[in-house]
Amino acid sequence: MNRYTTPEQRWQAVEARDISASGHFVYAVRTTGIYCQPGCKSRLAKRSNVAFYDTPTAAEAAGYRACKRCTATATPTRHSQLVTRACRLIEACDSAPSLDQLSTELAISPFHLHRLFKAETGLTPKAYATAFRARRLRAHLADGQRSVTEAIYDAGYNSNSRFYESAEQRLGMHPRQYRAGGAGASIHFALGQCSLGAILVAQSDKGICAILLGDDPETLLRELQDQFPKARLIGGDSAYEQLVAEVVGFVEAPSLGLALPLDVQGTAFQERVWQALREIPAGSRVSYTEIAERIGAPKAVRAVAMACAANRIAVAIPCHRVVRRDGDLSGYRWGVARKAQLLKRETALS
Repeated sequence: MNRYTTPEQRWQAVEARDISASGHFVYAVRTTGIYCQPGCKSRLAKRSNVAFYDTPTAAEAAGYRACKRCTATATPTRHSQLVTRACRLIEACDSAPSLDQLSTELAISPFHLHRLFKAETGLTPKAYATAFRARRLRAHLADGQRSVTEAIYDAGYNSNSRFYESAEQRLGMHPRQYRAGGAGASIHFALGQCSLGAILVAQSDKGICAILLGDDPETLLRELQDQFPKARLIGGDSAYEQLVAEVVGFVEAPSLGLALPLDVQGTAFQERVWQALREIPAGSRVSYTEIAERIGAPKAVRAVAMACAANRIAVAIPCHRVVRRDGDLSGYRWGVARKAQLLKRETALS
């Protein structure tokens, strides 16, 4: 399954210098006339100056020339090739292959494969298979062409009971509600203003599921509606607006903490990264490399950056505290300027 089909997914891969995205697309910079691989180490261009093309040929046809820097370094290593082949084997199987089956197919020992796979992706082969099945299930439920039972089996689950054991953890709600765009689910939300601009806070029956920041309240509301187009969105509740005031107070002074439950929904790897982020004290900064080391996946630096970019719960899951190894600020879902403000505020209060 191609994970780099939308402009947003592709831009996140470019921001994360995601080498695994190479071969899926290239990006071109209008101001330089050059196109690059997603993992290029060159200075990050402004999003407004970037265009995406499915192939180098398409970029060249549009008048761009290849970047000499990333063209020379785009060839994957033998280890990354092995792990890529293992990923493709997992994705092609109706049910998750065992470690022994993978190692036999790749002519490598199970121990060596397990170590390489985790080092490159941050996940074990089993966890990758679980995350891939969950992603495939979401796509099957969303297309509306299958019954829930058919979607479960087509996604690679060999029994209904095995799937339902972790259904709500992976989908955030009952699968029939997810398939129906959140139909039947109730999500309370409220819009407000803080020193960082507009803020939207949304809460499911499990806890805070989104804290979104931006310039335009309507844009934030559309983002929530796009995620759950058929959910019952409940706004204007006075009791809930009191909770939003608490969240705004936390955004203004993160060192105070936020004693509210979070409804965290992500892949196994993303949830490991997000938990590590929540353990960073206010006023501290860590690098993407340090986070990768803390979760036991020192080579998964780019995957860590992508997990940070996928976070929808601003400040409470403090991805703004993660910076590049040299201390420079990198991309932030809600804008680098907001990231700088948050860090400056936390440093002053610490």
